[in-house]
Amino acid sequence: MSTAPSIETANYQPPSWEAILAAHERITRRIHRTPVLTSASLNAMTGAQLFFKCENLQKTGSFKIRGASNAILSLTEKEAARGIVTQSSGNHGAAVACAAARRGVPAWIVMPRNASAVKAKAIESYGGEVVFCEPTVTARKATCDRVQAETGAHLVHPFDDDRIIAGQATAAKELLEEIGDLDAVFAPVSGGGLLSGTCLGAKGIRADVRVFGCEPERADDAYRSLTSGTLQSLDSSDTIADGLRASLAPRTFAILRRQLERILLVSEEEMISVARLIWERMKIIIEPSSAVAIAPLLKSGVVASLNLPNRAAGGPPKLSVIFSGGNVDLSSLPWR
Repeated sequence: MSTAPSIETANYQPPSWEAILAAHERITRRIHRTPVLTSASLNAMTGAQLFFKCENLQKTGSFKIRGASNAILSLTEKEAARGIVTQSSGNHGAAVACAAARRGVPAWIVMPRNASAVKAKAIESYGGEVVFCEPTVTARKATCDRVQAETGAHLVHPFDDDRIIAGQATAAKELLEEIGDLDAVFAPVSGGGLLSGTCLGAKGIRADVRVFGCEPERADDAYRSLTSGTLQSLDSSDTIADGLRASLAPRTFAILRRQLERILLVSEEEMISVARLIWERMKIIIEPSSAVAIAPLLKSGVVASLNLPNRAAGGPPKLSVIFSGGNVDLSSLPWR
């Protein structure tokens, strides 16, 4: 674990609503407007009305194509000419490889050696060149820096980039455009690009909607950062949620400190059982990194503990869960 001073200052200004609108217009032809699904059985289990924003059905299999497309389409010809480099456990890498191919430029994706083979193959299928490194944050950054120095490629960071955050915000924007009277939105947190974008995208339409982050207990740096007020990180993690092994960056930390309600923690066993439940009840594939966002709501008493305001017409709260991705290695299911 490492720590860094708090960076909550008046100097950092997150992407504006105008930037999010521009991002959505820029990428709209490159993404799916993913469906919002419901489940009567899950409503009964949680005591809430649930709405699932299914980014597991997004192009490249996750929300990451939103931010990657916005960032890469925003580059000048000179910036893009030498290609793109990034670091990723898989989903961001696939999105960058896909978006770079559409731009007609090469992409180098730095991945930890313990990354999913399915995700590495997906990156290569989009034309990306995978560069493996040791499974630590330090090794990822060092390898990414080396590849950038060797190639001159433009760095597209997975989350510490306003263009990425603005792109990810479009998922919550679409959600609130469709279900405008939500009480709260739940999303996974890793580096914080999706969660900080969810805060900006949701609150840009409904200012009083509450946003909660969900995180594995084995990778709880966001919880510790927001609890202590000091940015903290993990150099490595063995959580099954391979998409949630990164740590917050200064800009995502700043946004979440201002706009997030709190972080809810989930065990490995809870993620696995909930992923299977969603497969069985909703007939859709989600990865453990998505299951983390619904798992807290299935715990006894959690919905009541959120202290959400009573709805004017009565009835249960209206809650939405963002399913972040569905890229799963079907040959190594955790419940086999």
